[in-house]
Amino acid sequence: MRSPAVFLAHGAPLSALGGDEHAVALRSFGARHTGAKGILVISAHWQVSRPLRVTAWDRMPVLYDFSGFPEELNRITYPAPGNPILAARVAGVLNAGGQKTRLDTERGLDHGAWVPVRLAWPEASIPVLELSMPFIEPQELFQLGRALRPLRDDGVLIVGSGGIVHNLRRVHLQDKYAPVDDWAAEFDQWVAAQVADRKLDTLLAYRSAGPHARLSVPSTEHFDPLFIVLGAAYPEEPIETIFEGFHYGNISMRSFGFGT
Repeated sequence: MRSPAVFLAHGAPLSALGGDEHAVALRSFGARHTGAKGILVISAHWQVSRPLRVTAWDRMPVLYDFSGFPEELNRITYPAPGNPILAARVAGVLNAGGQKTRLDTERGLDHGAWVPVRLAWPEASIPVLELSMPFIEPQELFQLGRALRPLRDDGVLIVGSGGIVHNLRRVHLQDKYAPVDDWAAEFDQWVAAQVADRKLDTLLAYRSAGPHARLSVPSTEHFDPLFIVLGAAYPEEPIETIFEGFHYGNISMRSFGFGT
């Protein structure tokens, strides 16, 4: 059975504490998808030059790759298993698709990977692997996503983890539920409409076509996983909105999936 391809917003590290509507929505999604053979995460927080790298641990360690937050975040664990055999399969599929890939046994799961996966699958029973994201253009990221499609038919659930609007210089950290800034809401809704209508060419040109694009996406790493997920999706698949909303006034928590 084909597993979904999803874009999950991970928000600020404090999202790991859960207890909000975003966490409830991700848990509801995860509860409906417990049969995956593995979860392959492409996170905004592992962006490195080619070749691609896929984690090949027996047990996935987590990285506390943040600072200035409550100490309780550093006590959170997520003892998900890895799967070196599945990692070799991922590398084989990508290499066959012209995406040079090697195994990595040094990198742990960054918070862009473990935070949303832990919210969705808190039991930590499904193998979790992370795939690095290269510094390439959106069209090339889309082709990388297409190369991942065969893995979905193997039962691997593809997760792109980032955020549609992510500008840390503009966040209202004093209030998680601050009123949403108009510019952030407008860009977020514009992206959602393009995704719903499958307007790939418009999305690829988002920097010139999208309203407030440079304010909403001052650097591309949180937006880029979207193109990988779009590439991993099939044209006929329905789109499900998993969650829509904002934290801290302008961090988009919009999450959605294909084939869910």
